[in-house]
Amino acid sequence: MSAATSESSEARPEVRTVAGVVRGSREAGVSVFRGIPFAEPPVGALRFAAPQPVRGWSGVRDAVSFGPPPPQAGHFGMDALSRETPGDEWLTVNVWSPGEIPGTGLPVMVWIQGGAYVFGTSGLPEYDGARLARDGDVVVVTFNYRVGMEGFGQIEGAPPNRGLLDQVAALAWVRDNIEAFGGDPGRVTLFGQSAGGGSIAALLAMDRAAGLFRRAIAQSVQGTFFSPDLAADIGAACAAELGLGPTVAELSGVPPHELSAAADAVGAGMERRAGRWGRPAHRAIPFSPVVDGDILPATPWQALSAGACRDVDLLVGHTRDEHRLFTAITGLLGEVSEDQAESALRFLAPEPDGARRYRDAHPAAGPETLFELVHSDWLFRMPTLQLAEARVADGGRVHVYELTWAAPGMGGALGACHGLDVPLVFGTLDRGRPAVLIGEPPSPEAEALSARMRSAWTSFAAHGDPGWPAYDSERRLVQVFDTRPAVTAYPEEASRLIWRGHPFPVLPLIDG
Repeated sequence: MSAATSESSEARPEVRTVAGVVRGSREAGVSVFRGIPFAEPPVGALRFAAPQPVRGWSGVRDAVSFGPPPPQAGHFGMDALSRETPGDEWLTVNVWSPGEIPGTGLPVMVWIQGGAYVFGTSGLPEYDGARLARDGDVVVVTFNYRVGMEGFGQIEGAPPNRGLLDQVAALAWVRDNIEAFGGDPGRVTLFGQSAGGGSIAALLAMDRAAGLFRRAIAQSVQGTFFSPDLAADIGAACAAELGLGPTVAELSGVPPHELSAAADAVGAGMERRAGRWGRPAHRAIPFSPVVDGDILPATPWQALSAGACRDVDLLVGHTRDEHRLFTAITGLLGEVSEDQAESALRFLAPEPDGARRYRDAHPAAGPETLFELVHSDWLFRMPTLQLAEARVADGGRVHVYELTWAAPGMGGALGACHGLDVPLVFGTLDRGRPAVLIGEPPSPEAEALSARMRSAWTSFAAHGDPGWPAYDSERRLVQVFDTRPAVTAYPEEASRLIWRGHPFPVLPLIDG
């Protein structure tokens, strides 16, 4: 248990969960509980297993510190953060609850963070739920789930999609415990971004998640879903980095940080295997949910078109310049060549003749614009829109948005880039990494936009209505978030037409 804070125990809220009593803290009018385990640590005999129910404890457990990040590689310094927070209780939840404990059945918003299925932790400053909970009068929950080889690697003798199973276990914890924190288990809204948005899309297709949430907000949905053969081939390559086979028996004794490093090495060299691994190799994506026919029976678009989760209210959207951040990170901003643009169009644009259609739709576009458009569309924008289209095709209701406000950081060069929506939704404009995008201090314009987005998200969680008309196949109205918000026809019509009819299929192993 963590050490007690300087607050007196009388000032600190206590809640009895199914597993035992936890004691949190009061911070700026919000009751906060951090690092509550929702499953047993996935180590020893439980490594690579489905999450198991957490054992109870006696006495009062302090819940004032985030649990340690799950094992992961070195993206954005996450491996260092993992080493700085030792321990194996990776599967933990955090709760922010406004007002007194217990409360009176408030809406609940459960966040699933992104990180390309290879990195991420719920303890990052930008995911602090205090402002969203306090201003929106909602209970906010964040949690960790296994990533990389631990959570999504295809390993013989282990269930696939362990990271998704962790998410289901966290949602089951919410169902069983959130009432004691002032939340209504019948009014749970998922919200998540990037791989978190892709996870939400997967959960919509999973029978195991049915009934665990009432609404879902999928932001910048990562649209990659692997076939078992592709996932197994990549998993075998990761194990081979260590001279081992991709089995539970051989990998269980490998320290998690060594397995993460091996997977990181495979990811860094993926482009050399594009002839075998296809589009994920071109984009260096080693892990994604696996459509195995059981845990994940179909792609989200297939599932929604067939009527899955008809009773779940849906809000989806993306940023305008999704790929600009990655162009900058890789040092290509202002440097994309015609050959690089042509390669991206050849690998990623939909068949038939997608490259020509991009050039025809954007006759004045230079190499960098085409490069970013096709990357943005393939990985985030069109998979997100396709969720809306699939819901509408089944006669369902969905709301759509696009963020077009340009991040002021780096002189505005990043535009409305991937991830910009996260600090705007949480109101954490001056916290951690987002400060680079937003600028310091946050401008009144940024604060006003953040307030509008937070209000829309919490209104949707409370009532199923974010404040603009539902999307349909005729008018295609969406909310555009910018300095001057507007409801207008979907702005990326050229891309929609290029990708119209594309099924976003399971990504295969090309030469098995």
